[in-house]
Amino acid sequence: MDASLEKIADPMLAEMGKNLKEAMKMLEHSQRRTEEENGKKLVSGEIPGPLQGRIQNIGEQGHIALLGHSLGAYISTLDKEKLRKLTTRILSDTTLWLCRIFRYENGCAYFHEEEREGLAKICRLALHSRYEDFVVDGFNVLCNKKPVIYLSAAARPGLGQYLCNQLGLPFPCLCRVPCNTMFGSQHQMDVAFLEKLIKDDLERGKLPLLLVANAGTAAVGHTDKIGRLKELCEQYGLWLHVEGVNLATLALGYVSSSVLAATKCDSMTLTPGPWLGLPAVPAVTLYKHDDPALTLVAGLTSNKPADKLRALPLWLSLQYLGLDGIVERIKHACQLSQRLQESLKKVNHIKVLVEDELSSPVVVFRFFQELPGSDPVPTAVPAPSMAPSALGRERHSCDALNRWLGEQLKQLVPAGGLTVMDLEVEGVCIRFSPLMTAAVLGTRGEDVDQLVACIQSKLPVLTCTLQLREEFRQEVTGTAGLLYVDDPNWPGIGVVRYEHANDDKSSLKLDPEGEKIHAGLLKKLNELESDLTFKMGPEYKSMKSCIYVGMASDDVDISELVETIAVTAQEIEENSRLLENMTEVVRKGIQEAQVQLQKANEERLLEEGVLRQIPVVGSVLNWFSPVQASQKGRTFNLTAGSLESTEHTYVYKAQGTGVTPPQTPAGTRAKQRLPGQKPFKRSLRGSDALSETSSVSHVEDLEKLEHLSGPPEPDGLEPTSPEPHPGAPPPQEAERTGPFENRAQSPEEDRPQVEEPDSLR
Repeated sequence: MDASLEKIADPMLAEMGKNLKEAMKMLEHSQRRTEEENGKKLVSGEIPGPLQGRIQNIGEQGHIALLGHSLGAYISTLDKEKLRKLTTRILSDTTLWLCRIFRYENGCAYFHEEEREGLAKICRLALHSRYEDFVVDGFNVLCNKKPVIYLSAAARPGLGQYLCNQLGLPFPCLCRVPCNTMFGSQHQMDVAFLEKLIKDDLERGKLPLLLVANAGTAAVGHTDKIGRLKELCEQYGLWLHVEGVNLATLALGYVSSSVLAATKCDSMTLTPGPWLGLPAVPAVTLYKHDDPALTLVAGLTSNKPADKLRALPLWLSLQYLGLDGIVERIKHACQLSQRLQESLKKVNHIKVLVEDELSSPVVVFRFFQELPGSDPVPTAVPAPSMAPSALGRERHSCDALNRWLGEQLKQLVPAGGLTVMDLEVEGVCIRFSPLMTAAVLGTRGEDVDQLVACIQSKLPVLTCTLQLREEFRQEVTGTAGLLYVDDPNWPGIGVVRYEHANDDKSSLKLDPEGEKIHAGLLKKLNELESDLTFKMGPEYKSMKSCIYVGMASDDVDISELVETIAVTAQEIEENSRLLENMTEVVRKGIQEAQVQLQKANEERLLEEGVLRQIPVVGSVLNWFSPVQASQKGRTFNLTAGSLESTEHTYVYKAQGTGVTPPQTPAGTRAKQRLPGQKPFKRSLRGSDALSETSSVSHVEDLEKLEHLSGPPEPDGLEPTSPEPHPGAPPPQEAERTGPFENRAQSPEEDRPQVEEPDSLR
């Protein structure tokens, strides 16, 4: 770098080269430390202020690229002649190096910030090349013979719309070429169908203009048959443009034949910034064309020094890394992908979708599980042995689980740079593309091994959850009061909603009563301390509350789980009804008690007479002839919702209710658990997996629990005859009114004790 600057004999450029050399030395010793007064040491590589600690570690090569932007502003202050010489040299050197590294002979380079901008300039160049009067007549030339741009169905989203907006072309000028359906990869362009489309367009009077091929599709990294596409383009006069991440492998010693054919194309777009871990480095479009006037009109070349200085950050970075450094980074990324691909082939229930591309630096995989009558390989045509509804449920279940797996792996292994994507045929998959992330994140081989270990640790949870989803759906469907909610985005066992008495099934609005019941149900389920996780949220495509049952890592008794949910929700609903009706019942009871007490006072006045109500006369009369009046009052039974007299309480010194409270709702069957066994676990009785001794011990424990929890057997003791209370009615009257049993008077007590009647207990 320093030598190239010294070739330009100018004192100012020599001084600039000297300053740049000093900056390089400072970057090489970026770990310098300065000691403050308090004795603390600070690393100067950190940016002070609000950005401190928030910018990723870009390394020395990143500092070089950032230095290029500052140096470009410094160079732009030179006078025009010196600036022209320097910018021309920088542009020519960078173009020559890139063409040699990526095996593109005699090419020109266009540097741009937006990755799609280079393709738009190439399309404009193709228009000027095929339409000679396009510069003068403009769009009028295109009316007689409309141009057609062919894009693969696997191209990155939004590319065709961007080209039409930049070129001012209508959308019918785009032609979407489908991918293979019968032979070859489902992400490669169908060459035979493309040839048919070209012939049809020629017959309709259209002009096939340009074909965009992929050397590594944006989704799964598949490479089109570029050699066959190049022959087709030469036959019909189309411009062939290639883009994709697999173009980076052209810098390696061994390149696959499909990618090597890209060196014969008319243009290609490279993104060296992500490949090499260089921030703020422009993308590059290499092309071949002999007419400099047309390239100038198309915007691929410019006489402005500022446009030429776009290559300065890449010029500095390429010299800093050198050819060996560039090849080493790309080779390391390819080795990471091959390492992951070979490891995933040994893992059960993991399907790798790029097995036919041994040299692809992109690995796409997904979790799957073979179910009876299903096809382990995802296809576009449903299996005839499976119903469409069952196939759809299996697809949605696997998609939700793969989405959950991808998010978990991204959190556990952040250096992996994984991406979760949804493919049209395969469904939700996980992509590992180290060429785009390894240089920035610093991915190593140990990270790949950790990624595989995390996948293996999550497989038991995924397989167990997928097996229980269908059983949970059937159990909820057959339980009264519960509604199964089909949520394709939930990765757990399932979603259930309790339908209360006032639930409007046709409405999709928020239900306050249902939300209250589900909130109490969620609290009760979390208090059970089971291995399952529960959460409450709105229903899919609705605002009603539901209970979301999480993933299971062990065998779960689904019938017990569903029964517990139904019984608990019913109990909460009944309790909520009792509380809601409590205010009205109490109010009516108070009013009725006031009326009855007023009537009792009137009856007392009639019995005692008017004279007893006079203050002085009444006292004298009560002294000569006292009144034996019983104390009367009223008690309110909340359970029965009725008023009762307190005469029984004052006479027998015992308070009871005439109505037995309703029993708490319980399940139809009570499951006995071993000590320490958590809820919703299947019973171990009759399990073949246990040994003989362990099976016998577990069975004995269960029998002991059942014996202890069963009703007590009669001990043969006869009940003692009760002693009559002094104020109680005679035995004959007691037999008519109900059995009252009194306890035997103990020697320590002086007063008798009355036992509460069995009917009131």
